[in-house]
Amino acid sequence: MEIFERKPNPQKRLDEFGAGIPIEKFDWKAYNNSQTKEKIMFIELINDLCKVLDNNRLAHKIFCICMKVYVNTSSRRVLSELELCRKKGWLTSVPHFNTILNYLDNRETKRALSYLIQLSALPLAQLEKTFAVDSTGFSEHKYAERWSAIRQDYQRHREYRKAHCIYGVYSNIVTSAIVTDGTASDTLRFKELLSTTAKNFDVQEVVADLAYSSRENLKYASQLGITPFIPFKKNAVGNSKGAIIWNKMYKYFTESYQEFMSHYHKRSNAESGFFMIKQRFGDFVSTKNTLSQDNEVLTKILCHNICILIQEVFLSGLDLDFLLCAEKLSAQG
Repeated sequence: MEIFERKPNPQKRLDEFGAGIPIEKFDWKAYNNSQTKEKIMFIELINDLCKVLDNNRLAHKIFCICMKVYVNTSSRRVLSELELCRKKGWLTSVPHFNTILNYLDNRETKRALSYLIQLSALPLAQLEKTFAVDSTGFSEHKYAERWSAIRQDYQRHREYRKAHCIYGVYSNIVTSAIVTDGTASDTLRFKELLSTTAKNFDVQEVVADLAYSSRENLKYASQLGITPFIPFKKNAVGNSKGAIIWNKMYKYFTESYQEFMSHYHKRSNAESGFFMIKQRFGDFVSTKNTLSQDNEVLTKILCHNICILIQEVFLSGLDLDFLLCAEKLSAQG
């Protein structure tokens, strides 16, 4: 049984390189429907996702913090939203505003959020074949500079939490995410992100920037049957040193540069994904301790995934069944 049945949609939005160039007229009616109905559908989908946890206490926590992040307001002001949800039967009780913050300061919450990010991406398993790996920073202070302004100033990275994500380039959905200190290495997270995604998706290509360029990363991708499109540094040479894929991709990079870059440019979808998250849910964290900050970033990513699913319901005819997805995820785990 398939995870979802994709209905025919002749108005495809991207060209084969994921460049965002319309092939046919964009379906604005479907898009408008996805945006005008998003909030109600968001609440319904978060409720459905939480039911998969089979833990009412934990489901209650996840629901509350997702609502706080989605409406992008304080724990005090979100209480009105939660009260409306209680009256509709989505919540059994409304917690104190300080309790909502305490929900974020919990390791059980972190494990659940990581799991739900993977689960929420599964309905797009038949559409996503190419994936992009990248990272970005979320400031620990509201008025700090954007990550893009200080990304080369490594001394400033300690003031940020770093989100390492792997995106499906068709929809910009996050299939796996890790949150670390702002000073943490990017390249060391490549294997974990890719291996987690490869368990649930038919990954054919992975793209990443120079920060991930290493023989070990290319070799690991090749061992999984995935073609890595990661550019080479200026001082790189083609010596394989035990990684045949390094030599093969080096020749491709140097001899067929334009063709190589046509694949590599799909990486921009990861940057688009981070932009969508930050534009919608903020580029900083409001909580104070490390665990709460990590969970806040993960919640932003989960909310982003839910919004992507809602859009694809209208644009791609996506049918959602989280229980079926959970069974598949458990079987592959």
